[in-house]
Amino acid sequence: MYPPPPLPPRRDFISVTLSPGRSYDGGQGLRRRSFWRKWKQLSRLQRNVVLFLLAFLMLCGLLSYISVADEWKAVGSRSAEGPKMRPANPPVLPAPQRAAENLETFAGVSPQKPPRHFRRRPPNLQIRAPDGAAKDRRQDEAQRRAEAAGEARWEDDAQGSRVSWRGTGTEPEQGPQLPPRKAEAAPRPSPQALRMRNSPASQNERQKAVVAAFRHAWAGYRKFAWGHDELKPVSKSFSEWFGLGLTLIDALDTMWILGLKKEFEEARKWVSQKLLFQKNVDVNLFESTIRILGGLLSAFHLSGDVLFLEKAEDFGDRLMPAFQTPSKIPYSDVNIGTGVAHPPRWTSDSTVAEVTSIQLEFRELSRLTGVKKFQEAVEEVTRRVHSLRGKKDGLVPMFINTNSGLFTHLGVFTLGARADSYYEYLLKQWIQGGKKETQLLEDYLEAVEGIRKHLLHRSEPGKLTFVGELAHGRFSAKMDHLVCFLPGTLALGAHHGLPADHMELAQALMDTCYQMNRQMETGLSPEIVHFNLHPQKSHKDVQVKAADRHNLLRPETVESLFYLYRLTGHRKYQDWGWEILRSFNAYARVPSGGYSSISNVQDPRNPQPRDKMESFFLGETLKYLYLLFSDDPDLLSLDTYVFNTEAHPLPIWAPS
Repeated sequence: MYPPPPLPPRRDFISVTLSPGRSYDGGQGLRRRSFWRKWKQLSRLQRNVVLFLLAFLMLCGLLSYISVADEWKAVGSRSAEGPKMRPANPPVLPAPQRAAENLETFAGVSPQKPPRHFRRRPPNLQIRAPDGAAKDRRQDEAQRRAEAAGEARWEDDAQGSRVSWRGTGTEPEQGPQLPPRKAEAAPRPSPQALRMRNSPASQNERQKAVVAAFRHAWAGYRKFAWGHDELKPVSKSFSEWFGLGLTLIDALDTMWILGLKKEFEEARKWVSQKLLFQKNVDVNLFESTIRILGGLLSAFHLSGDVLFLEKAEDFGDRLMPAFQTPSKIPYSDVNIGTGVAHPPRWTSDSTVAEVTSIQLEFRELSRLTGVKKFQEAVEEVTRRVHSLRGKKDGLVPMFINTNSGLFTHLGVFTLGARADSYYEYLLKQWIQGGKKETQLLEDYLEAVEGIRKHLLHRSEPGKLTFVGELAHGRFSAKMDHLVCFLPGTLALGAHHGLPADHMELAQALMDTCYQMNRQMETGLSPEIVHFNLHPQKSHKDVQVKAADRHNLLRPETVESLFYLYRLTGHRKYQDWGWEILRSFNAYARVPSGGYSSISNVQDPRNPQPRDKMESFFLGETLKYLYLLFSDDPDLLSLDTYVFNTEAHPLPIWAPS
């Protein structure tokens, strides 16, 4: 074996190559040559695609720059003109004048071209929600203006100095002529409202009892449900429907009428500071209109406080998406935060009563604000319902489709739930408008004759006149307590010049509604009754099924008692109302505060409280009882005011 040959010696060295005339540049030149080499390696098609994309991006950038530059230029010009278009102290507009009308009548104010009015709601349904931050800022600003206006009014009401609720920033929309405005000064309470506030009439014993009942109900609401929709008096808690303080708003005008200044001021403060409509919540168009919109408008008319009118206009704006349907018949529900409206989950129908019993409120909102869209939307509904087929001698079905605009469930006619206030608002719109809209009157008169012909019967053995129901030609002796609005409506029509036999029918139906209460062991009417049509021994005229024997503290009977006493002067109507109030105190009053609906009007030992005080108990029932016990015919005169279906008084446009 031979040893391996020795390895050559290892040498470590560094080789440096210098090129004359060149210096080291950190590899930039190599990278440039590398980019160029890669570019040359691309195919002709690839290079063309890259060049096209670069050219397209440059073009888009150029167009964007031009658009942004134009917008900034427009913004700059508007901000330069802003001080001219928005005076620091905007003029106060007359109460019911069209927007921006007659500004030259104010000393020192020259007419200005108003800036564009931006809506607070999305223009179309099913569009992304509005900018919450921006709306909140606008709402906060409106609230501050409203508080300042309200404080000025309460501190200096004699001079009437207040910040304008509209300013000069609204451009009137084009449309049919609105009712002419009568007032030539800033919105102020009516003479009757001022008299109620400054020198309230002395209350008799029965009125004092109503005030005591209201205070007891209000104490429970204030302690256990303040700012919430409804009181649950038994459990000393509350329930929410819309989350908008329904009971509080519904009771505003009641407190004013009853002379409860302290309670009214406390409620006004809540409205000013807490009532915000930028909420992601669905509201029922009908219920929120008659309770919230009607309550705010009535509170404005009685107090003259512009805070309530500003809130009413804001809320009315948020209800408008409900009318954006293929048929112009509104959806039943609308989200007041997102502006998305929709029918109930189970149907595309709305009820006829709901879509035809919002007109008084929206028409009055247009008259006060000069914004025509409110009146135009509801009057379009009235026109379409007027011309529909499917009626029976003026009687209307209960449902109407929002897509086709046609009646559905044909052949079923009632004056109870889902149809009742359609007939009421035919008459009351005619009265509200100064008795000039003859089509409304003709529809109402035809409907009364249809009631006589198809729905009116007499019971046995007491011969009580009642209004039943008709289903596909078959008569049912069923009558809802809701139908007890009809005696008052008929009497109101007779007072305004309609046939005298309407008053006779009103008195006969009033007797029936009283018996619906009197024949119950608690003295309170059930929700639904059935009448005997054939004489039977040991049977009363009024029969009640187990599922129908609850009482919800409804106002319809005492509402009609108010009208009948006010228009006839018969004391028995006051006595009947007194019996009902005593029954409420005996069977519905909760000692800790509030009144509760009951489940069994036939069991005085255990009426079974349902633990709920509806907002209309304060907004309607107690209000009508207080007015019923008054002997002053000028307290909310029926020649000056018309009550909406939630008992909120609104002014007649041309008082008779």
